[in-house]
Amino acid sequence: MTVVLVDVANAVGSRPDGWWRDRAGATTRLLDRLAPLLGTEFTGPDGATVSVGALVAVVEGRARHVAAPPGVRVVRAEGNGDDALAAVAAELADGGDALLVVTSDRGLRDRLPATARVTGPGWLLAAADAAAG
Repeated sequence: MTVVLVDVANAVGSRPDGWWRDRAGATTRLLDRLAPLLGTEFTGPDGATVSVGALVAVVEGRARHVAAPPGVRVVRAEGNGDDALAAVAAELADGGDALLVVTSDRGLRDRLPATARVTGPGWLLAAADAAAG
């Protein structure tokens, strides 16, 4: 099984769809879009099969108080979202599941555990689109 850890601010900001007018609303829409990935299998960014056993989303700023869809663990960053994501990644890397982190932030990628696989938000959004049918 794979734990998918999402840098939500980075994923929301990856498409210019007006998210800046309503960050909390854009975050809620993204989380609702990602929730159906739980328990599914699909082709990962490296071509290997990803079996999504858990979905963890780090939210920050104005989006910190959004509701979590059923089954999605939402981590509410009190300060810097990158700091929270790096800490959660370190915690998850110690577990028995594979870890796939979704972010395009190069500085953040350098702070992740060596065992974490990393991909950008485009892959995740395409997977969510495919799961929606």
